[in-house]
Amino acid sequence: MTAARFIDESPADTCGMDGSRASWVNTTHDWAGIVDAGHLARIRQGSAEFAPGGPEHLVLEIVAYAADEAASRGGGRCVVTLHTDGSVSVKDDGRGTDTRVDEHGRVVKKPVMATKDLRFFDLPEAERLPDGHPRRGMSVVAALSEWLTHTNRRLNGSWSRRYEHGVPVSDLQPVEADGTTGTCVHFLPDEALRSRWSLTADDLARWSEHWPDLTARLDDQRDGEDRSGR
Repeated sequence: MTAARFIDESPADTCGMDGSRASWVNTTHDWAGIVDAGHLARIRQGSAEFAPGGPEHLVLEIVAYAADEAASRGGGRCVVTLHTDGSVSVKDDGRGTDTRVDEHGRVVKKPVMATKDLRFFDLPEAERLPDGHPRRGMSVVAALSEWLTHTNRRLNGSWSRRYEHGVPVSDLQPVEADGTTGTCVHFLPDEALRSRWSLTADDLARWSEHWPDLTARLDDQRDGEDRSGR
């Protein structure tokens, strides 16, 4: 880890250069933003619209980013874990969330959890996920979760941060490097969504047909059985 001071976050993206934040090109999210309270509130008020079909759609929103990484690298893996407390985590082996150093030596990450994805949100032509519903971005997951922990491992450092309903409630916490890169998004869906879990290994197999560069595996810890996808 470097000694640079952390500020704030996104899935891997290599566009733009370190240096003056004013020179950074917005690709997936607006680098100038940190938290868009109005955006998060809109999602929470329209959970039926933004999480159609239940919490499986939230998982798909995360897996889509892992699939992006896999496609850019010619292949990748992710593990979807259903935990005994009703939470779920999605861990991939990509390059990790884009993290840059500004002109003041501060580490900055795009606010993927708390602001809109500029490529998808509110765009009629947005990509369709394997469930047939439009992709809107990671902020949907964060906004519709009681809590979410985003852990990032990147070549230039690793960190973790906790959110509640999309709003960061902790600073970036350094994580000891373990020789790997990638992200892990661990979240507890709102109570109204949790009772609707029906995710199976067959679902992951269908998703893999949609994203041929990604190999997905389901680890259902609720009954102690590890179910594989492709």
